[in-house]
Amino acid sequence: MSSNDVDTTDSPASSRDAATDDETDPKAIGEATAAETAPAATDDSYELAAQVELLADENRRLREEYVRARQSRYRSTALGLAAIGVVAVLGGILFPDAREVLVALGATGLFGALLTYYLTPGRVVAADVGERVYAAGAANAAAIADELGLRDERVYVPGGTAPARLYVPQHADAALPEERAGPIVVDDARGLLLEATGAELFREFERALTGDLAAEPTPLAAQLTDGLVEQFELARSAAPDVDAADGRATIAINDGAFGSIDRFDHPIPSFLAVGFAAGLDRPVRLEVAPGDDRADWLVTCRWGLEAKPDDGVDAAGDEERDEGTETNTGE
Repeated sequence: MSSNDVDTTDSPASSRDAATDDETDPKAIGEATAAETAPAATDDSYELAAQVELLADENRRLREEYVRARQSRYRSTALGLAAIGVVAVLGGILFPDAREVLVALGATGLFGALLTYYLTPGRVVAADVGERVYAAGAANAAAIADELGLRDERVYVPGGTAPARLYVPQHADAALPEERAGPIVVDDARGLLLEATGAELFREFERALTGDLAAEPTPLAAQLTDGLVEQFELARSAAPDVDAADGRATIAINDGAFGSIDRFDHPIPSFLAVGFAAGLDRPVRLEVAPGDDRADWLVTCRWGLEAKPDDGVDAAGDEERDEGTETNTGE
């Protein structure tokens, strides 16, 4: 080999030196660490996304199962009615003496089965879901009323555009507001004038009535309690006690929906108060109190607002003050 030739083969020592430099270089260490951890982080992200998607599918499946379970109850009822109808019709064929009764019973059963099957609700909302939605709105409205320093008094005022609206006054002797006022009333009737929760319920109730809305307290109370229990199923039972002479109706409520009914504008007392206000065309003061051993809650609607309980006391006090003034003047 000549002296001009250059040996280009890396020696073992130079290779070791290069490896050592790479191992001690911070940049090289960072790149190696990122390369090692990147696949692990990517795998965790994919796994988490897969779990989220799996949970979403499971929630969707459970909701569908719940709806199907509720619908199956209606359809089972329809099948039961259909079976009774078929048996009754066959019995009318086999027993000529009772044919008319059995055929009528069979036709009723088949007609009921048809209605039950095709009127099965496609969507069912649980009561606790509605209660949570209502609770938020009630808490906000109650907080606003407290912040404005309003009285713990609820008056439902009938109107033309709405069956009745909720008025929360600031003063005990405040005049009733005009219908177009609100939601914040700043004149002599200072307070809140709000859309009542029971207004839309009352509209739906009135559309479903087979006759006219009663204008007398006793039949009106019977209509409202029937709608509350049978149509809307907001309570298991509602028993009215009406004193028309005193301008009062007290309804005993058992097993009401949407939790405690003494909260701000609860659907049950709101519907009753709106109904009395619209049916009697008079303002209604609402009172809600815990019940006794016979009822969970007592809802009292008073429509004799012209004679408030404290009016007599104030009037008597005014007379005494007038007499005292006259006596002092005479002396």
